[in-house]
Amino acid sequence: GSPCSNPEISWALPNTSHVSQDDLTSIILFFLNILFLFAYLCHAMGSQVGEVLLYYCYCEVKDPEKLCAWQKALCQHLHLTGKVRVASEGINGTVGGSKVATSLYIKVMLSQPLFRNILCQEDFKSSAGGAHCFPDLRVGVFKEIVPMGIDPKIVSYKETGIHLSPQEFHREVEQYLSQASQGQSDTILLDCRNFYESKIGHFQGCLAPDIRKFSYFPSYVDENLELFKDKRVLMYCTGGIRCERGSAYLRSKAVCREVYQLKGGIHKYLEEFPDGFYRGKLFVFDDRYAICSNEDIISACRYCGVLWDQYKLCSSQHCRQLVLTCPSCCNKGLTACCPVCQEKELKVTSRASGQTLKEECECTRRRPRVPIENVSARMLDTGK
Repeated sequence: GSPCSNPEISWALPNTSHVSQDDLTSIILFFLNILFLFAYLCHAMGSQVGEVLLYYCYCEVKDPEKLCAWQKALCQHLHLTGKVRVASEGINGTVGGSKVATSLYIKVMLSQPLFRNILCQEDFKSSAGGAHCFPDLRVGVFKEIVPMGIDPKIVSYKETGIHLSPQEFHREVEQYLSQASQGQSDTILLDCRNFYESKIGHFQGCLAPDIRKFSYFPSYVDENLELFKDKRVLMYCTGGIRCERGSAYLRSKAVCREVYQLKGGIHKYLEEFPDGFYRGKLFVFDDRYAICSNEDIISACRYCGVLWDQYKLCSSQHCRQLVLTCPSCCNKGLTACCPVCQEKELKVTSRASGQTLKEECECTRRRPRVPIENVSARMLDTGK
């Protein structure tokens, strides 16, 4: 019966249509102080259970700097860590903290006039975690809320593909796999994430581009237009946001018959179909690296080939690549992402403490920035 055990409080701003923006800001800050006290009391009473939220909202933001300052204050008041991107096209965030704090965060976000009637409770994807999943809080203003590298005025989220619910997407994938196994499919199941994400988990029968950054996705589409000609495309990503811009870019090329996307991304799909057509882990951009919904392991240790899907950072200080290396290989000292990094590791550690470098290693130099797909070979190995 304590506030901690029942964080579902009733709170909303009064009708603010008659007040100025400055007065509205003061009202919101007043309520934030009340929420801060509530969160502090719950924290003091021992509420340590935490979670991580993932969400985005496309909308017109006239003053991104003001929204950024407000968002930073909100997260600090609630002791949340994570990353929040603000732009003239909306907001994109992943934050972690106690369940009390994340619950209050959602309530404030839904009550913010800018997001009201656009953002809803279902738009927040949650998973077990907390503030410890992020090293700090980073809130900033950017040109895009997801870094595709294309001006939002040129390719807008307003031109996105057709959204499919997890149930609708599940049925589409089921039909696609059935037809593809008979060599009759006119559909492409497209994973628009990076290679290291799809490596540890993906939908059966998908086409997963071997790209390192989402900003390479437009070039990938441009170089493989023949692949998408007259096809039905089913797109998916982690939480749905990359599909918003990715599907808009693909539609702008006017080669596909239809473009669909998974609403809420893999995150929402796994809530309803943990043992569905998505197998393996779901990669996340925080210190957890991955979250699990089924027992499948679909990737292998980089060195010995044993089944393994738990990422670690390359042990070489100059590198920020992720590596799959099993405990046995780690015990042998095989902890870098490639031979070049393994060799450089000893040299780098002899430099002055605190000095780190970032450069491309063998892993990135050998990978084509934009792979060209072999249509007949890649299309449809539905058993893998």
